[in-house]
Amino acid sequence: MAKLSEKIGYALGDAAAGGITWKVMSIAFPLFFTNIFGLTVADTATLMLVARLFDVITDPMMGALADRTQSRWGTYRPWLIFGAVPLGVIFALLLYTPDLGPVGKRIYAYSMYLLMMAAYTAVNVPYGSLLGVMTSDDNEKNQFSSFRMVGAYAMGFVTLLSFPYLQKLVGGTPAHQYSVLGVILGGLAALGTLACGLLTRERLKPVRAEKFSFKPFADLFRNKPWIYLTLIGICTNFFNGFRYAAAGYLLEYCLHGDVTVSGLIINYTVFMTFGEVTCMIFGGLSPAFTKKVGSKRKAFNLAALLCAVTSIGFFFIPMDPKYIWVMIGMVIITSIGIGIYSPLLWSMYADVADYATEKNGTSSTGLIFSSGTMAQKFGSAISGALVAMLLGLAGFISGTDAITGETVVTITDEASVQHMIWALFSLFPAAIALLMMILLRLYPIKK
Repeated sequence: MAKLSEKIGYALGDAAAGGITWKVMSIAFPLFFTNIFGLTVADTATLMLVARLFDVITDPMMGALADRTQSRWGTYRPWLIFGAVPLGVIFALLLYTPDLGPVGKRIYAYSMYLLMMAAYTAVNVPYGSLLGVMTSDDNEKNQFSSFRMVGAYAMGFVTLLSFPYLQKLVGGTPAHQYSVLGVILGGLAALGTLACGLLTRERLKPVRAEKFSFKPFADLFRNKPWIYLTLIGICTNFFNGFRYAAAGYLLEYCLHGDVTVSGLIINYTVFMTFGEVTCMIFGGLSPAFTKKVGSKRKAFNLAALLCAVTSIGFFFIPMDPKYIWVMIGMVIITSIGIGIYSPLLWSMYADVADYATEKNGTSSTGLIFSSGTMAQKFGSAISGALVAMLLGLAGFISGTDAITGETVVTITDEASVQHMIWALFSLFPAAIALLMMILLRLYPIKK
């Protein structure tokens, strides 16, 4: 049995990656790139699409490389230990806005974003793979996975709730605020990743192939559970991605800026914070709920259904700041479903890895878990790119003035932009949740 300290250590890994770096990238980046950094909507969408093509290559390569790593620290842990500092430094640089013209900014943004994706892959693929070698007990895997999600959502809660207050404390221009916060949050992400690498243990030895082969890559596409689970994973991240990417625009353009209620500043990060704390609570309750309903697949399906229903319900809330608590209430109920299914996804990847080892005779744990990380980045970034593209089509225009270097935002059709934002936060995710349920019916592992 693993000690509590090890479970907390494992949770710190996703507190750093999911609760800090990825949370800020998912929620703040679309709005940051268009309204603060000064990229056009087209550049923002293209940047995220190019990064996804990059990840299609790097994630599986990282998984295969991690599977073959042998060191005094184990197979997967050294990537966390030695990748922690680069992750934090690159994240800080990504939130810095250089004093350059439109072309220079574009080059800087593309370079830093691709470097960030590479650093995130080098840390997060091995981190996910750790779950497959820390224990062989299925219930304990669920517990580790639950701790992981609680860590991610707890840190996400702290990050998003504190964001507007830290901005106010830092002062200066929004660009300066993001630069300083990048250094602070990047440092915390590096510390959490390093702590995870040092506190966890690898108890199981991967069954390694004797020499490198492309066979594990080919085996993936003959692995039916992996195919369906990867599609489900992409859907979960599309669901979150649309909501996270649209939240900043929703507060800014549908509710006309931050809403202050009894001294509480509700900006887009705080708005989503209520969901984070709900996900943290129900992520912790997920193993008990799964045990009660009888299977991971059934628990996942019920959670997805809740997300679909509440997302549709959000669409019918009036677009008025006085209904802010109704909106927050709907976000909280939706997050119950997200909190339940999020730990299950990673536990199900461990099941798929076990299935692959039994079927093929060698371990491909890192390769299989890399697809989970790829699905995370693919779903979040493609949804972010789609949000930018669809807002552009609705009449949202952004860019950098070539003479002054200032960011310029123009809206040609306010009603069209507002209704697009509202649908991106509600109806688009609802459709993804329904697709998730269809794929779950086809997923063949019955645990």
